[in-house]
Amino acid sequence: MAVRMDEPRPAGPTGPMALTREGLAQEVLTPGRLFWRRFRRNRLAVAGALILLILSLISLGAPWIAPHDRDATNPYLREAPPSREHLLGTDKLGRDVLSRLIWGGRVSMTVGLVAVSISLSVGIILGSIAGYFGGVVDNVIMRLVDIVMSFPYLLLLIVVASILKPSIYNTMMVIGFLSWTGVARLVRGEFLSLRQRDFVEAARAAGAPPARLIFRHILPNAFAPIVVAGTLGVASAILAEAGLSFLGLGVRPPIPSWGNMLTDAQSLRILTLKWWLWIPPGVMIFLAVISINLVGDGLRDALDPRLMRRG
Repeated sequence: MAVRMDEPRPAGPTGPMALTREGLAQEVLTPGRLFWRRFRRNRLAVAGALILLILSLISLGAPWIAPHDRDATNPYLREAPPSREHLLGTDKLGRDVLSRLIWGGRVSMTVGLVAVSISLSVGIILGSIAGYFGGVVDNVIMRLVDIVMSFPYLLLLIVVASILKPSIYNTMMVIGFLSWTGVARLVRGEFLSLRQRDFVEAARAAGAPPARLIFRHILPNAFAPIVVAGTLGVASAILAEAGLSFLGLGVRPPIPSWGNMLTDAQSLRILTLKWWLWIPPGVMIFLAVISINLVGDGLRDALDPRLMRRG
């Protein structure tokens, strides 16, 4: 039986209705929705984000959550073990460990965020200039990066921090201004890849000045790796602050941070008999760093353009 080609066919799964639904589905699936769908598939990244959110809320709510004044001392309760009144015991001055732990998270995470903001700002500016202009400018900036990276990071951090007066502000600046090299090299590489693209050439032909080309056209397309690098940089900054504070070169008491709360662990007596003085801050540093790293890995996978195309 012959079938006429001009005969209307009923709309089925492969007919116009299916095409319309497919088009609508693709229209609704915006880049933001696609990113969230890919990110939530990574259960470890979602778990890390939840842990990080809880730690952030606890740190922000320190004035209302902390059960005691962070600096209130009680000589009669020095190094008291955990009890109903002091859930994590007291330190060598009789201060509540739990309250100082909550306040310490606020300080440590603030140091990490501010330090990474400084390093990202310096790295993005120098990396953008080097990658866009190239030539002599690129060589000068990259040789500066090589000089800074030729020194062991931790050793350079300790030397510079020991020269400056230990404080929370100096700690932020030292970590920030000594950790920009990786971001600069990353941004430079992205600019070298993007500056010859057609959309950049079209903007250049239209008379766009260099500043507009850098910050309006090229830098937004290099945003994904910068976000991942910044996220992972927060974890490194928290560890750097903890190391400096542990050595007495970072945040100084009576301001608590997770790093300077570990200072008591230098005593063998504390390590063996007073676990509540060093295990809680160590656990908090571990949770913060591992959750940030998990989120960074999830962001890297979700923002990967090759994976984004496959959905």
